[in-house]
Amino acid sequence: MKERIADCLKAMKEKTPLVHAITNYVTVNDCANILLAVGASPAMCEAVDEVFEFSQIANALYLNIGTLNREQQMAMYLAVRGAAIKGIPIVIDPVGCAAIPSRISFIRKLSHFGSFSVIKGNMGEIKALAGVATKVRGVDSLDTGEDGQEVCRALAREFGCTVVATGPTDIISDGRRTYLVRNGTEMFGRITGSGCMVGALVAAFCAANDDPCLSSAAALLTMNLAGELAAEGLGGKNPGTFRTHLIDQVSLVDENLIKKRGNIICQ
Repeated sequence: MKERIADCLKAMKEKTPLVHAITNYVTVNDCANILLAVGASPAMCEAVDEVFEFSQIANALYLNIGTLNREQQMAMYLAVRGAAIKGIPIVIDPVGCAAIPSRISFIRKLSHFGSFSVIKGNMGEIKALAGVATKVRGVDSLDTGEDGQEVCRALAREFGCTVVATGPTDIISDGRRTYLVRNGTEMFGRITGSGCMVGALVAAFCAANDDPCLSSAAALLTMNLAGELAAEGLGGKNPGTFRTHLIDQVSLVDENLIKKRGNIICQ
């Protein structure tokens, strides 16, 4: 399995996919930098009069609703429609939907404009989208992950896509296969944007590979291994240093590191 994940990374680096990102204003720069570091090409295009055409020349579309406003809503409708016409992967990050129910309605309406390839969120967001009770604090999940695999599988079957729920153990499922990634670091919780960066990476991997579930697992494993290496020696301190090291380490993750340190199983 780790051989196939390593192949996903290799294919992504070889193809240098163009990722069209409409993301939140807090972490837009982080998403652009992490995409460049992993070997993809970011484009943060969200002007309403440009997104429909631009989405059709990109290799993947990443949508993040963290700072959603009316202009972004319209841009996302148009971008999803354009991406659907061309058949490129669409990754949606339902940030804050557990705290703001209207975002769930927006996501469901958005899905009528084009099918999602991947829904990626923290456990609280995934459970909220699935209609399951959860605990959150703003955009942060306080959910401990009980029934997480079952919820991910059910939501994946409902939307006909891959679902990713991040947490101490990351869960990736398309309703049939379920991958569990156990690499990572608590330092992700000390910076803004780690989840947003993961979503951008998922889009990049999906752009270069035909299997969204395996591609998502490869993206999570790449991010988590980079996080582990970036955190080594910091002792849970210096989050600013960690952020810089994280971007550096993402650029250095390779097939050998995946095979050597990857902690992933398939159920």
